[in-house]
Amino acid sequence: MRPAVDKSPAPPAPSEAALEEQKRAFLRLVSHELRTPLNSILGFSEILASELYGPLGAPQYKEYAEIVRDSGHKLLRMVNQLVEIARLQAQAMDFEPGPEPLQAAVEEVLAGFTAEIAEGAVVVKVASAAKLPVVSADPRGLRTVLSGLIHNAVVFSPAGAEVRIAAARKGPAVEIVIENPGDVLDPADLARLKQPFEQGDTALTRRAQGAGLGLSICALTAKAMGGRLDLAARPKGGLTARVSLPAG
Repeated sequence: MRPAVDKSPAPPAPSEAALEEQKRAFLRLVSHELRTPLNSILGFSEILASELYGPLGAPQYKEYAEIVRDSGHKLLRMVNQLVEIARLQAQAMDFEPGPEPLQAAVEEVLAGFTAEIAEGAVVVKVASAAKLPVVSADPRGLRTVLSGLIHNAVVFSPAGAEVRIAAARKGPAVEIVIENPGDVLDPADLARLKQPFEQGDTALTRRAQGAGLGLSICALTAKAMGGRLDLAARPKGGLTARVSLPAG
């Protein structure tokens, strides 16, 4: 006796919009599940390190609590970066491009790095005779790119060095250039720094003691906004980052 053949039609494949929503839902879940325990670790370790409810006793306990807190902050930063890269690669970022004054964005980002600039004894100069041009970009995405590149330039510049920021209109695009002196870099490393999870052991990741995902996020974010990021090693040491975005 032959088995019955199921002739019912196959369920329709999910639409592209449905797949994108599934990706977003999964990323929201992963983000929540990772951040929730980390928030508890950070909160309770901060309470212990500050001895909020009284002395812990042996001084080593306070030291260990501070190590747990600092390690938790490092892990949270990496989790945030990994989630950000996953969202960008899945095209699950809700970017809304529009005219964005570059001058205001650069000033806002620099104001957020006042402490780092002072600590590194670095001078940041915005090289422009007039106001910087307007770009077409998502407000958050633009500040993500600028923050990543300016932070990278400040951190990897020697004390007393000058970081230069410039921008100019080039046809239908605006080119933003951020230059900083520093260690001599292998040009082969720079291409890998823009690719998530391919950085390997480079001069930048060794000095930063991190996974080196910041430049990857900058490159992916610029691409998602219709632009691109190019990196070039300076002959005497340091880095030149060029971001091209549509003009506003």
